[in-house]
Amino acid sequence: MIEARQLCKRYGTVTAVRDLSFSAADGRITGLLGPNGAGKSTTLRMLQTLLRPDSGEAFIDGIAAGTDPLAARARIGVLPHSAGLYGSLSARENIVYFGQLSGLSRLQARARAAQLIALLEIEEFADRRAKGFSQGQKLKTALARALVNEPRNLMLDEPTNGLDVPSVRKLRAVLQQLRHDGHCILFSSHVMHEVAALCDDIVVIHQGCVVACGSPEQLLARTGTVDLEQAFVQLTEQAGAL
Repeated sequence: MIEARQLCKRYGTVTAVRDLSFSAADGRITGLLGPNGAGKSTTLRMLQTLLRPDSGEAFIDGIAAGTDPLAARARIGVLPHSAGLYGSLSARENIVYFGQLSGLSRLQARARAAQLIALLEIEEFADRRAKGFSQGQKLKTALARALVNEPRNLMLDEPTNGLDVPSVRKLRAVLQQLRHDGHCILFSSHVMHEVAALCDDIVVIHQGCVVACGSPEQLLARTGTVDLEQAFVQLTEQAGAL
């Protein structure tokens, strides 16, 4: 379970996140939505222990990230917006290396990498250097890297960006299986049909604050709209008018 409790973060005179609270439950996929500059990336970085909040706290499975960041970090897998691969290493080597950093033995990391390479269908480029990968190849490798230590919680930032239709379908199936297995999945996206297809719960933020949360059906009912794109626009426009 991932929880944000009254998170605040300022950059000089700019408040990026203010008094932000929400939770993402186990066995569910939660979408974090907001216009550009709403504070999504800052929120994710605080939840990932990469950024310390000015006030408030992030909790991963009940572990306070600010108090014990290493324990919290061990329970999450992260797919950042920029894949952040080591270009001189192959896809397989990137996955194995991260597995070892996460506490797996080299033998365990290699076995787990082989499983993920087959699962995500990246055999074709698994032993090529990551330098020169297409965006889709980078994302698949980064997703495998995020899953290598079998984390109970997964945070994804724009996970379908650059993927072709077959790859998006495969990713969707993987995320649905992880949800079925009881994992907590939090992802940020601007692609509303992916949000509609995947999310059990949605958190909408605007100007660093939560302006709405609930199931897709609840947000549609609240706004009286027929699709999530319309609901999202209405919710953020109403928040901006306040």
